[in-house]
Amino acid sequence: MEKHKVSSSNLISIGYEAQSKILEIEFNHGGVYHYYDVPNSIYKGLMNASSHGQYFDRNIKKSGYRYVKV
Repeated sequence: MEKHKVSSSNLISIGYEAQSKILEIEFNHGGVYHYYDVPNSIYKGLMNASSHGQYFDRNIKKSGYRYVKV
């Protein structure tokens, strides 16, 4: 999984594996989480958002994707 550092007050890096639809988010507080069954369109929206943290909150966290801390 390729990870990209992002400029955000809440997120450090974002990774995505298109085949398995796993989104990896590394948070500033030190946690790393995998979110499952995330469509590529959501990942692209996250990467292109003017605020990665706000997009994550609205479109991933509050959308109920299954996740696990790794």
